[in-house]
Amino acid sequence: MPYRPYDIITAKRDGRAHSRDEIAYFITEYTKGGIPDYQVSAWLMACFLNGLNEEETYYLTDAMLHSGSIIDLSSIEKPKVDKHSTGGVGDKVSLILAPAVAANGVAVPMTSGRGLGFSGGTLDKLESIPGFNVNLSEDEFVRVLDEVGYAMIGQTETLAPADKKLYALRDVTGTVENTALITASILSKKIAEGADSVVMDVKSGSGAFMKSLEQSRKLARSLMKTADLLGKRVSCIISSMDQPLGRTVGHSLEVIESVECLRGGGPEDLVDLVTLLGGHMLMHARLVDDVETGREKIRNKLNSGEALERFLHSVRRQAGDVRAIEDTRKLPHARFSEEVSADRDGYVCAINTELIGTAATFIGAGRFKKEDSIDPATGITVLRKIGDRVETGDSLVTLHYNNADGVEKAAALIHEAYETGEKKPVQFQLVHEVLD
Repeated sequence: MPYRPYDIITAKRDGRAHSRDEIAYFITEYTKGGIPDYQVSAWLMACFLNGLNEEETYYLTDAMLHSGSIIDLSSIEKPKVDKHSTGGVGDKVSLILAPAVAANGVAVPMTSGRGLGFSGGTLDKLESIPGFNVNLSEDEFVRVLDEVGYAMIGQTETLAPADKKLYALRDVTGTVENTALITASILSKKIAEGADSVVMDVKSGSGAFMKSLEQSRKLARSLMKTADLLGKRVSCIISSMDQPLGRTVGHSLEVIESVECLRGGGPEDLVDLVTLLGGHMLMHARLVDDVETGREKIRNKLNSGEALERFLHSVRRQAGDVRAIEDTRKLPHARFSEEVSADRDGYVCAINTELIGTAATFIGAGRFKKEDSIDPATGITVLRKIGDRVETGDSLVTLHYNNADGVEKAAALIHEAYETGEKKPVQFQLVHEVLD
């Protein structure tokens, strides 16, 4: 039967469930340009407010997956396992994890995204490396994956093109934080890129799109259920985003911190999460029998320098300037910096991580509108985290900027983000649950 966009919008506005054919029509026509952004925005908001059930989520994911091509990786004989994060502040895990896993004999095909809202995007971080090309063709993607062991690209024009259009629209219409829409976006890309299975890092907390543990569990279950319907295996690690991951927020700053980890150093929380996710990826690849053995293999590749060599190979192969990794002083650096200091004594009890991400956006490290440009040199160095003792006047963070226009707003957000108290809080819990 013929459909009209208006009918599909009003059906979801009124809380009715869509049929498979309705969703297939809507996604196909939007991908072809037959439905304008303003109507899709209305539909997205109706979905956000009234939800999509399990069947609708599966139909949407399948329609987005088949809106373009699916990469054939059958020529690569290694196990093919990917990792995906639902997004956070200071989350540079992929830059460290992919080369470490690849150095263990796994092919890691990664299609990544831009920053959404207050969260940073892997593509934006990679592009802070001079010359790095994230826009490989699908054929070149397969060649780099086979040669290097991993490849990181943005979505091609033919790889889940419906998601590419919806992803940008959700970012600026307030419809990011929805379980079904997130599920469909993630899985349509991940399955289209040819991975056999995926380990998901589902973020939870103030700096995540899922603010509560129950919301995060709901998303994890949705990802696993939908993947199962599509014939793929997904495991989910629910990790905390109640403080920034590592010590840096901002693209060049996060590349520098990633290189520190690849040289066997780096912040403990970041390395812990990298090895945990890597251990599960090696389990998926059937290269180890338990996660702890996998974690040790990942640590060995970081400490030996093999992961760094793999990263350098990737940068070279994707036209990046290897000299900027060998000497990170050649990466973009901001001209100015300013400390934001504590205004009272006490222990850091909580950090509103979303406000940290928003502060970074005000000084150039993020986007308020999809057409906004990012300054890769700008960002924040986090000097105090939960459990740290501070005295009045101690620096909480350092702001790195090239334009002073947003510094005052950013500093105010930092003060609002930090909560201090007289009693030292219990130890911060980085990982909440593992679901498989």
